[in-house]
Amino acid sequence: MNNKGQVILFTLMVSIVILLLALALAPPIKIFVDSARNESSGDTIGLNCSTTDSNFIKGTCVFVDLYTPYFIGVVVALAGLAIGAKIMLSEG
Repeated sequence: MNNKGQVILFTLMVSIVILLLALALAPPIKIFVDSARNESSGDTIGLNCSTTDSNFIKGTCVFVDLYTPYFIGVVVALAGLAIGAKIMLSEG
């Protein structure tokens, strides 16, 4: 295998590791988001998103909800960008 093929294979492996890392971090992030949205009880402070009347807290709840899909999307996009950039730049 020539040097260009080795570099593309290495980049593909690194991108797959980045993708697996994103998938492995999804459940802990989901747990964090769920605990942030819950009611405050004891030592835990939550937003109480289900029964709030404040527009500011409702907006914060929306942003907290969007954190998980945006995190996964950005990490998957970075893995795809690494593969695409290496393939595009190695052809020249």
